[in-house]
Amino acid sequence: MDLVVARIVHVLSIVMWIGGVGFVTTVLFPLIRRSIAPDGRLAAFVQFESSFSGQARVSVALAGLSGLYMTWRLDAWSRFASARFWWMDAMVALWTAFALVLFVIEPLVVHPRLRMAMEVADSGRLFDRMERFHRIMLVLSLVAVLGAVGGSHGLWD
Repeated sequence: MDLVVARIVHVLSIVMWIGGVGFVTTVLFPLIRRSIAPDGRLAAFVQFESSFSGQARVSVALAGLSGLYMTWRLDAWSRFASARFWWMDAMVALWTAFALVLFVIEPLVVHPRLRMAMEVADSGRLFDRMERFHRIMLVLSLVAVLGAVGGSHGLWD
């Protein structure tokens, strides 16, 4: 029963996390780009993103904890040494990247740069870079999800 609960927590966390990344990347960025002048885009993004960042942090933390628990509970550590389970490595790499961004890089590096960039007239360039970063992370996220769903159902055997 504990594995069922862990899997439910894991999947729901990932739905919220990657779904949020998908929404921000495919809806929010284009909406801001179409409706706001370049010098105001970054401020608009920061305003919307701040309401999502807490949810993202909780979702990423729960996904990591539940994934670690399932790996421990199933004693599945050896899968990380097998090419057949490449998707587990992809999930951990993706989780690590997001965790670093959300818990370390964003508060220590990104937020101060955002504040400084919004004070100058050229904040549109930082908005463009952030949009590109989100696109890349969304593609990597979708590859990891594809690999995990396919792999957990025997596609890569």
